Parts: sequence; structure tokens; C-alpha cells
Amino acid sequence: MFLINGGTIMSLIVLLFLVVLIGIVFTIIPVGLWISALAAGVNVGIFTLIGMRLRRVTPAKIVNPLIKAHKAGLNISTAQLEAHYLAGGNVDRVINALIAAERAMIPLQFERGAAIDLAGRDVLQAVQMSVNPKVIETPTVSAVAQNGIELRVKARVTVRANIDRLVGGAGEETIIARVGEGIVTSIGSSSSHKAVLENPDVVSHTVLAKGLDSGTAFEILSIDIADVDVGKNIGAQLQTDQAEADKRIAQAKAEERRAMAVAKEQEMKASVQEMQAKVVEAQAEVPLALASALREGNMGVMDYYHLQNIMADTTMRTNIANVGKDSALGEMPPLK
Repeated sequence: MFLINGGTIMSLIVLLFLVVLIGIVFTIIPVGLWISALAAGVNVGIFTLIGMRLRRVTPAKIVNPLIKAHKAGLNISTAQLEAHYLAGGNVDRVINALIAAERAMIPLQFERGAAIDLAGRDVLQAVQMSVNPKVIETPTVSAVAQNGIELRVKARVTVRANIDRLVGGAGEETIIARVGEGIVTSIGSSSSHKAVLENPDVVSHTVLAKGLDSGTAFEILSIDIADVDVGKNIGAQLQTDQAEADKRIAQAKAEERRAMAVAKEQEMKASVQEMQAKVVEAQAEVPLALASALREGNMGVMDYYHLQNIMADTTMRTNIANVGKDSALGEMPPLK
């Protein structure tokens, strides 16, 4: 067995302590990152890096973009980058956007780029779109000309990002909605669908002249009609529907008039039946009146017989008249 004396144990403890101390120092102080910054010509103090650790800022996410900005010739301080990082922004993306804007000769300050990034927009994509415009294809827009023919139109809108209006400006959905509205208005003001088919540029020029990019984060460069298809005859369909509706209204009114006529007829029949009942009732009172007149002496027996003769003569004349009508119709009168 090997015997370890007290001096050897003490040396091991001191060595272990030094190793732990060096590890802590290199953990708190990013010496490698500090050396990289010095090699790139960026003046970042060692105490500044320690302060980043204490402020819970990852030094690599500040120093590496700072080196990139310094090599691109941008004058940006570590305080600006730290403030944007602590605000929740993407420091590396903002620096890339500033470098791209510098190369494309687009005026973009760090404060503007940081504001765009904090607003939730991709500032690098916006700079790239300023250099290389984007084409937005609208969905199929259905519009009807004045002659009632439907046209289905697709358009391609070429837009360029407007850096100054990225904060607070409307997005692509607003552009698509406005272009669709302009297409509907332009076709709706055309006298015929043939005029649109012959010259689709009229629609694009009319829509482009409306200034649809106002208040948006984009600048519209051109609006091109990609496809125009003829749809249904909406005007004829609407007229047919209107005629069918008018027909149903007329039928309802006629049915109402028929019901009123039937009710009137029933009312008249009831009135006739009521009058007939009154006549029968009056005829039933005639014999009573005759008997009363005979009792009271207001009428004599000869008057009664004279009245009977008149009634018989009237009945005979009626029968003779009926016989004349039957003969005229070629029918024989009944034998009595």
C-alpha cells in the first residue's frame, strides 16, 4: 500500500480548488468571446462581458452580431444591442437586415429596424422584399357587368415593402381585399362584359389608380389580370327569379279575390234563401188574412170567388206560356 502524507493531500486540495476556480472564472467571464472580439477589432471590455452575465444577457448573442456589424461598417454600440435583446427582440436578425439595407442603399436606422422587429414583423424579409418585390395572387373575384354577365377574375399584385410604414401599416390581407373591391367596382361600371374581355388592362389601370396601398406596409407596383372567365348570366337569373316572385304574388292575389268572390256568393245565396223564407212565411199568412177578412166582413164571398178566378186565370196563362216555350224547343207538352 502507498502511504499518502499530509503534504500530498494538501497539494491535491489546492489543485482541485484552483481547477474549480478557473472553471468558475471561465464560466462567468467568456474569455474566448473576448479574444474573438479583440481579434475582430471590436472594443468590448472584460467587465462589460461580466456585466452581461449579471444582467442575464447571453454575451454571444450580443458580441457576435456586434462583430458582424463592425465588419459591415455599421456604428452600433453594445448598449443598443443589449437594450433590444432585453426587450425581447432578435438582435442577429436586425443586424442582418441593417447589413442588407446598407448593401442595397436603403436608408434604415437601428432604431427603426428594432421597432419593426419588436412589432412582430420580419425586418430582414421586409428589406429583402424592398429589393426583390413580391407577387401576391388574389383569389377568384366574381363581378357582374351592367349587362348582367358574371366575370371571374384572378389578378397578380406586385408589391414592394415600405420600410417607413411597416410599423402600424396594414398587411397583405388588406391589399387583397382592396384589389378585389376595385375589380368588382371596375367591372360593375363596365357597360358590357365584352368590353372587359377585349381590354382587361382597363380594369388593372382603374384599380391601380385608386391608390389602394394607402395606409398599408406595401407599395403596389403593378396589378396584372392573370385570368378572366365568363360565368353565369346573373341578370337573366335575377329577372327570372323576379318574374317567378311576381307570378306567385299574382297567384296569391287571385286566390284572395276568388275567396272573396266565393264568400260573396255564399252571402248572396244566404240572402236569397232568407228572402225565400220570408216569401214562404208571407204566403203562409195569406189564408189567415183571408179568413180574418171574411170573419170581420171586410171581404165578401163573391170577392173571394173573384180572387180565385183571377188566380186560376193567371195559372192558365202561365201554363199556356210554358206550352209555347216547349213547342219552340220541339218538345211536346205533357198530357194532363
